[in-house]
This record gives sequence, structure tokens and C-alpha cells, in this order.
Amino acid sequence: MDFLEIFQSITGNVWIYGGSFLLVLGILVFVHEWGHYIVARLCGIRVETFSIGFGHEIFGFNDRHGTRWKISLVPLGGYVKLFGDVDPASFKKTDKVKDTQQSAPRPMTAAEKQQAFFAKPVWQRTLVVFAGPAINYIFAIVLLAGLFMAYGQPVTPPVAAAIVKGSSADKAGFQPHDRVLSIDGKPVDSFEDIRRAMLIALDQEKQFVIERDGQQIKITATPEREQMKDRFGFTQSRGKLGLVGPNFGIDATAITAVNGKVLGEKQEITRALDRRLGQRFEITVGSGENVDVYIIRPLPAANAGLADAKAETYGVLQIAPVSENAVIHHNILSALMHGVGEAWNISADTLEAVWQMITGTRPATELGGIIRIGALAGDMAQQGIVALILFTALLSINLGLINLFPIPLLDGGHLVFYAFEAVLGRPIPEPVQEYAFRFGLAFLVCLMVFANLNDIVQLLL
Repeated sequence: MDFLEIFQSITGNVWIYGGSFLLVLGILVFVHEWGHYIVARLCGIRVETFSIGFGHEIFGFNDRHGTRWKISLVPLGGYVKLFGDVDPASFKKTDKVKDTQQSAPRPMTAAEKQQAFFAKPVWQRTLVVFAGPAINYIFAIVLLAGLFMAYGQPVTPPVAAAIVKGSSADKAGFQPHDRVLSIDGKPVDSFEDIRRAMLIALDQEKQFVIERDGQQIKITATPEREQMKDRFGFTQSRGKLGLVGPNFGIDATAITAVNGKVLGEKQEITRALDRRLGQRFEITVGSGENVDVYIIRPLPAANAGLADAKAETYGVLQIAPVSENAVIHHNILSALMHGVGEAWNISADTLEAVWQMITGTRPATELGGIIRIGALAGDMAQQGIVALILFTALLSINLGLINLFPIPLLDGGHLVFYAFEAVLGRPIPEPVQEYAFRFGLAFLVCLMVFANLNDIVQLLL
């Protein structure tokens, strides 16, 4: 898809792409800032402003506690301004107040100072700052748990239905019907666990424990690096092992050769396949440049109607040794536990991907910005509400995690300063904090510019 087609696709669905992006972002910003807000209130801190967006106010109102709730012009974030802070980022503090816009600043009274953020003990300030990222995680876990309870959790057995010939799995000695038990000592419960492990395995040797014919075997394999490009042109690197999942059936008409011998009509293909049921052999699927060769061992019991022209399954080769996906239905406790597990796995994978970018293992061009997030949000919205909720949960986890990075201006940067204050017994000198926050602002601006330029360049190329 070239740039013109992409442009027409997005502009033709502007309400879907733009609306879903703003909806998801608005919800997540509200959740994040509400975490800061509610903990601040519980700590007796006055909240002056709760804003979704930055810049000029579009709509707003004051509540009975004196907080100004508003929606601002630039919808790419938000903030909570606490009493005693000069700016929303808690960059500077002041013990002066103005009763009206025209009045001169006066010193805070003792009662007012008790409501100021900077006057609270360090542990309370830490809780207020930490609450934003924490509630992003809680929100994502609740979303995932709700989906697990409402729709169940699809689980594909971690069994190889086929091996891609010449792949890393083939070279390492994997065989059809091998069941993967663990990767680098981490238990594997589903084929999705294998996909996730391979997604971030770039040029890294992996230790597999598999089960074959009732015996456990250790296999060492290094997945091949593969560049994937979505329909918008955004690229992503991942490791390709070469295992084919069990929920995989093949139409005989898509098979062009068996053991390298080119075949013609469907009847000839089904007879050739039927003669080899229970054996290990190769099939070639596709033609031209899109050709894949698979090593398979289809079972006779699963292919009783393969060569029977009167059977419903005529011409469909089932290569998996196990049944299709199972769906696990969870109760509240089980769903929450699995939600926590998913949040942990997503965070670990994100951190590893970031580290790969820092060390140069993964290209920094994979860092996406607003354009890529908007495109993904629009795609998820078109796939349905479940996909959009999953995307929202994933983005919420990433928002919480990124805000915990120890970068000045982010919540994690504040937490680092509070940790030093707790250890030293006094705050970091204001000049040091000021220079650190300026560095943090410059770094984040450069990072945002770089990420969005990545998106634009990849769309144009």
C-alpha cells in the first residue's frame, strides 16, 4: 500500500481513526490523572486544576472543593495542578497565594500550607506521584479480567503442527508434534507464549525443553531475525523460529508439491496425501515468490475424509495432532490473577524491547509516535469492541510503565528525587532539580519528534 492509498484509507475513515484515538487517549489520560487526583485528596492536598489536554480551555467547571475540571484545546495528555505548585509538572513550588487575579500575592496561612503539596511528608508526595502509573496498571488489569470473564481466554496448545523447512526450528532438530514445555526455563502453557517469546528474541540463543513421544528433550535454537511490515508501512523486527501452530488446516488445492514432486488436480493431490498419512513428509504451499515448504506428519484419525469426495472434509488436510483452541472461562479471582500475569508479561517484553533499542539490537526506527498509535487505534476499532478494549489495556500498561522511567519531568523522575530526599533527609537543591527538569523536557521533546518523524518517514517510503 503506497502513501496515497494509506492517506485515502485514513481520511476516508477519519471518524474511526481520529475518534477511536482520541477516545482511547482521553480515557487513559483521565484514568492516569484521576490516580494523582484521588490520592492527593486522600492526603488532604488541595487540587486546583484537573485538565484533559493542554492549552486553551474549551469547557470547564468548578466543583465544590474548588477544583477546576476542564477540557483543553490540545488533547495529547493532561495534568493535575496541586496547591502550592507553580506549574502542573510540580517543577517549582510557591508559598504565596493570590486571592484574585488582581490582588498581590500573600504568604500562605498555616491552614493553607497544610493543604499544599510541597508541605506534605515525602511518603505522601511519593504516593500521589506513584498513583498515576499505578492506576493505569489497575485499569488495564480490570479490563483484561473483564474480557477473560465475559469471553473466556483462548488457549492454543504449545504443539508444533508443522516445521518450516530450512528454518531455525528445522536446523535445531524440531519435529512435527513436538510439545514445547519451557523456553529458557520459563514454563510454556500455550502457543501464544511461544509467539510472545519469539517476538522479542532477536539473534538470541534460546533453550527449549520439548516433549516428544513421552520423553523430554533439550533443544538449542537461535530464531532468525525477520522484518515485518504492516499495511501502513510501519516495520517491526521479530524472531522467527519456524514452528506452525496446531490450529492450522490446509486446503489441498493450495498444495503444489509433495516431497518435491509437483502435482496437478485436487484428486491427485488428495491421493498423494492420503497415502502418506502417519508418515513424515514435505508439502509445498503456494507458487511464484510466495512459496513455503512445511515438514508435516498428519495423523490418519484426523484425516478420515481427506480423499473421500463425498465427505465434508474432502480436500482439507489437518496437520495438527491436537484439537482446536480451548477456551478457559475464569471466575473473578482467576481472571484478576491472569490479568496481573498479562500485565507483568507485557511490561517485561516492553522493557526488553526498549533495552534492545538502547543497545542497538533492535532498530530505533521501530519507536512509534502519535501517528502509529492513531493508526493502530483505528484498526482495532474496525476489528470490534474486544480488539479495541485489548488495545486500550495494552496502551494503559505502556503509559504506566513509561511514566515510571527515571526521567525528570515524568513521574519516575519525581520518585527518584523523593527517594534521594528520603535517604538524605532533605530535598535535592532546587537548582539541581531545575537543571534536571530542563534536561528531561528537552529529552522528551526530542524523543517525541524522533518518534513522529519515524512514522512520517515510514509512511512516505
